[in-house]
Amino acid sequence: MTQREPIWIIGWREWVALPDFNVEAIKAKIDTGARSSALHAFNLKRFRRRGKRMVRFEIQPIQRTARQAVEVEAEVIGDRQVRSSNGKVERRPVIRTMMRMHNRDWEIELTLTSRDEMGFRMLLGRHALRSRFIVDPGRSFRTGYSVKNQT
Repeated sequence: MTQREPIWIIGWREWVALPDFNVEAIKAKIDTGARSSALHAFNLKRFRRRGKRMVRFEIQPIQRTARQAVEVEAEVIGDRQVRSSNGKVERRPVIRTMMRMHNRDWEIELTLTSRDEMGFRMLLGRHALRSRFIVDPGRSFRTGYSVKNQT
C-alpha cells in the first residue's frame, strides 16, 4: 500500500513558484469555481521547433508592474476553449509546467491569456489542486511562504 501525502489547508490566495520558468514567487488566486488554471502571458508568439508547436511569452510575476518580466518558451500541448469570468469564450494555448506550493512540486496545465484586467497574474483551478489541498476561503497565504518585496 502506498502512503498518500497529507492534504494541506490553503487560503483563497497563495504564493507559488514556477521553477521551470525561474519564477520564484507569483501570487495566485485559488478558484475552485474554475476547472483549469491560467497564467498572465503577454507578447505571446506561437512558432514551431523540430515539428513541435511552441510558444514564447513573457510573465510579469509582480502585480501591477512590468518590472522583473521573465521570457519563457514552452511546448504547446493543446488549445482549449475557455469561458472567462466576463462570459467571453476564448481559445487559449495550453502548456505544462512544474509548480511549487507548500514545499511540494507537481506538474500542472496552464492556459495562457491576458490577465491585465484581473487582480492576479495566476489563477489556480480545481484540476491543479485536486486531492492535494482543501481551501479555506476566509484565509490567505496559509502555506507559510514569505516573499520579500512582493505585494
